[in-house]
Amino acid sequence: MATKPKIQLKRKTKTPGSGVRLLVGTRKGAFILSAEGKRKKWAISGPHFAGWEIYHLKGSPVDPDRLYASQSSGWFGQKIQRSNDGGKTWELVGDKFVYDGPTTTHQWYDGTQHPWEFKRIWHLEPSLSDPNTVYAGAEDAALFRTTDGGNTWQELPGLRSAKGHLWQPGAGGMGLHTILLDPTNPKRIFIAISAAGVFRTDDAGQTWRPANNGLKSPFQLPDPDAEVGHCVHRIAMHRSRPGVLFMQKHWDVMRSDNAGESWSEVSGNLPSDFGFPIDVHAHEPETIYVVPIKSDSEHFPPDAKLRVYRSRTGGQEWEPLTKGLPQRDCYVNVLRDAMAVDSLEPCGIYFGTTGGQVYASANSGDSWEPVARDLPPVLSVEVQTLT
Repeated sequence: MATKPKIQLKRKTKTPGSGVRLLVGTRKGAFILSAEGKRKKWAISGPHFAGWEIYHLKGSPVDPDRLYASQSSGWFGQKIQRSNDGGKTWELVGDKFVYDGPTTTHQWYDGTQHPWEFKRIWHLEPSLSDPNTVYAGAEDAALFRTTDGGNTWQELPGLRSAKGHLWQPGAGGMGLHTILLDPTNPKRIFIAISAAGVFRTDDAGQTWRPANNGLKSPFQLPDPDAEVGHCVHRIAMHRSRPGVLFMQKHWDVMRSDNAGESWSEVSGNLPSDFGFPIDVHAHEPETIYVVPIKSDSEHFPPDAKLRVYRSRTGGQEWEPLTKGLPQRDCYVNVLRDAMAVDSLEPCGIYFGTTGGQVYASANSGDSWEPVARDLPPVLSVEVQTLT
């Protein structure tokens, strides 16, 4: 009796999500890069708002097709753009950002007092639960919020009450550049200001307090225990552990295990502890990424080699990730908002440079490829995982 041949079924591997969308802000417009889930082929759309500085654009986690963009020009001022179709079309919304009540003064570069002056929006952070609610970080440092999709904006003035008279601009201005929303506690928000430090609210923005204990800035601040005045470049968290924060400071990479109550240094064996971006792996809360820069006066990679450094231990022990990145004669910088992480498996890591390159890794940083080479200088990179 003949036996039937065995039929071998080919196992299908499923890539979570149908693709990713990169939102790239540059000195001369916005670009949208799209790829399927394996992240092999990329399509580029843009420039949107050609010729304008796009400090930041980001999508709502509730409605991925709802995008917001901060559009700025020395001639025409600050504009906010909104898209309801993933960036295919855009519409102008509200652009009136008015400080609430008397603004008093803050410290100027020479130590004198200077009035608050609105210049631009550095960062947009959509709500985790409502596509019409967005937080906006401004220069001069203040936090604004809209609840009607960007048509109107109101300041949360309690932030400037947290020793605002002692805040002082960094070399690039006094901008509120990081906004972290706690996914487990809608009343808790962390923000970071250059060069004032980290601040935390536990009552949805009514009152704030500094969260800088443990930060040391001997070259900028004579007081070793100064509550404010620290030049924080970026903070990051993993949504599964919102009480654990990571920081790239002007000098030092730092970590807090108690929601910013105190910080400890985890720079470890990095070739330089100066840099701008920091981010966390989507599925490994102890895996973090930084891009070391030689110094605060030489804004290019050490030894002119572009290297992302990864720690799988939450800091101290770092490994260089170099495959696919230029390892000679590279003099670009990577700015604070120019790194992002997707939620696919394997996790994708992305960053843009001041030389106009956008690099992507579809394997958690093990190897890289340029997905765009000749854009204007990149100011921000955000990623959306599309399902």
